[in-house]
Amino acid sequence: MKVVVVGGGIAGLAAAHRLEALLPDAELLLVESGERLGGKLQTERADGFVIEAAADSFLSRKPRGVGLCRELGLAGELVGRRPENPCSFVRRGGELHPLPEGLTGMIPTDLEALVDSPLLSRAGKERLAAEVVVPPAPPDGDESIASFVSRRLGPEAYEAFVEPLMTGIYGGDGERLSLQATFPQLRALELEHGSLLRGLRARPSPPSSTPPFVSLRDGTGRLAEVLVAGLSRTRVETGVAARTLTRTEGGYRLELDGGSSIDAVGVIIALPPHVAATVLATLDVALAELHAGIPFASSVVVSLGYEEAALERALDGYGYVVPRSERTDVLACTWTSSKWEGRAPVGRALVRVYAGRFGGRDLTTESDAALLDLACDELRTIGIAALPVLTRVHRWPHGMPQYVLGHPDRLAQIEEALEEHPGLALAGAAYRGVGIPDCIASGELAAESLARTLARVAG
Repeated sequence: MKVVVVGGGIAGLAAAHRLEALLPDAELLLVESGERLGGKLQTERADGFVIEAAADSFLSRKPRGVGLCRELGLAGELVGRRPENPCSFVRRGGELHPLPEGLTGMIPTDLEALVDSPLLSRAGKERLAAEVVVPPAPPDGDESIASFVSRRLGPEAYEAFVEPLMTGIYGGDGERLSLQATFPQLRALELEHGSLLRGLRARPSPPSSTPPFVSLRDGTGRLAEVLVAGLSRTRVETGVAARTLTRTEGGYRLELDGGSSIDAVGVIIALPPHVAATVLATLDVALAELHAGIPFASSVVVSLGYEEAALERALDGYGYVVPRSERTDVLACTWTSSKWEGRAPVGRALVRVYAGRFGGRDLTTESDAALLDLACDELRTIGIAALPVLTRVHRWPHGMPQYVLGHPDRLAQIEEALEEHPGLALAGAAYRGVGIPDCIASGELAAESLARTLARVAG
């Protein structure tokens, strides 16, 4: 019995890891078009710097990130953010304004903490405080994040807090992103409590000794490295791209680069949606079109190392976000060495600039020199003109799927189409979450679904 996982990112690796436990007698194969495994989980260690190519952390409240780390023996390597300067900012022009205390997710719930904040006008603060008397909307249909937050808290609060924080997660446009697909718990609180603020205040915070955001001491790439090393029964082939998938009498045939093929009783597709669409087109045109219709944002991450003594300002926080109203390609800037212990040598600092907005220009086609200029121009905006001693550029074309309005209906149609293809499962960031724990859970659920299907067939 042969089972194939297509795609060696964190979702595909998690799927293979779970299949090894669920299908002890199966022949397992993982194919990856690139030369390395781990997808966006890439960590480079150079000159004492620890440089992340993409995500530098994940939410601990989503269980499968911390859970998998513990299962792999990495619990002792989990670290929280540095406690010295627990502050983040919003940039407006050249000024950095602290995000107020009392943010629950993206929502400001401590109104007293907003009193002196310049991020909201007096009228904006009064409108936010009046949220408790705004009646809930009827429980029907989807709604954009922008519409929901503006309706509940006022447009100022959306533009000041939620839009830049939300964009830092999805790189998207809040006018188009589906609330139901991204933050359904907010709508649930409105319907249950009649007020978002009232609902958030009433919701108890579960006791936990784990910080809300965690990383691994040596970077998120460490998770992928240990996961790959722990695959004992899975044959891995890199540098091999899947081209087409078709049905056979015994299951599926996967055509690969160079004309070779693999016959398998089960297949897990863990690919970006636009790539999955191409592979699935020969199997199910409608299923392929549903994947091709998922839009995406492309982004870049520019990492810059500095001599601390050369910096014109102290990096006294975790970094800042940039609202869309600033009309820049830059979404956020993380002061990495202030956020995480051990990410830069003593006397040096590491900064990361994130850029690339959904609906904007594709920065991944720009040269390294142009992207470094963009990052340095951004830092000059806040008064940092020093020359970096280290630079790295990472591009992520088609890197972030967008859960736009209608995404929940699209998922329902994908699930319905999959019922016609027993032995086929899907995993990755395109469906129900873009973070590391979401992708891990997606891969594991795909493995469990496939194992159940094969057990039914065998029985």
